[in-house]
Amino acid sequence: MKVAVLASGRGSNLQSLIDQWRRGSLPVVFVGVGSDNINAQALERAENAKIPTRVFLIESYEDKQSQENDILNWFEELEVELLVLAGYMRVLSKKFIRQANYPIVNIHPSLLPSFPGLNAQKQALDYGVKISGCTVHFVDEGMDTGPIILQQAVQLYEEDDVAALVDRILKVEHQIYPEAIRLIATGKVKRQGRKVIIQRHS
Repeated sequence: MKVAVLASGRGSNLQSLIDQWRRGSLPVVFVGVGSDNINAQALERAENAKIPTRVFLIESYEDKQSQENDILNWFEELEVELLVLAGYMRVLSKKFIRQANYPIVNIHPSLLPSFPGLNAQKQALDYGVKISGCTVHFVDEGMDTGPIILQQAVQLYEEDDVAALVDRILKVEHQIYPEAIRLIATGKVKRQGRKVIIQRHS
């Protein structure tokens, strides 16, 4: 399966995917890593893994649609079969999602549908929940509303601050994101409306 990645920052989830790929446990080919941030560490991680990279600076385009068209054209050239968002900090437009002829997946640092959007870990702490976690989901036209593929819970403690919770959830993200990609790449993930069926033993 040909996989492209969009990332805006340090790319720790991208690195976890690359590590699993190098171990032979991800049956994919990373065909490209794109970013809207020329200083993203994710680009360096991709280059170290010999994955082609490209930067799409929003200020280099007339508007967001022009930028997204450029990204879509690149992905078409790469024959992308799955798009993975790994800390990509721009919301993809409805038009982008409709035009992409491949599934798009994202990981979010909460147990969706709780605490969608930005600063999910702070939202969880402020609300006073006892358990949070992370969610891998398909991307649809809403904000973190797509069908859920995998989730894993993370305990909150009274002494937690945002940094501690971010770090604890991130460790779990690095476990379940590669697993979700592996399940998709091996044909074990089936969508039935809003439900995602995992066929682990087929």
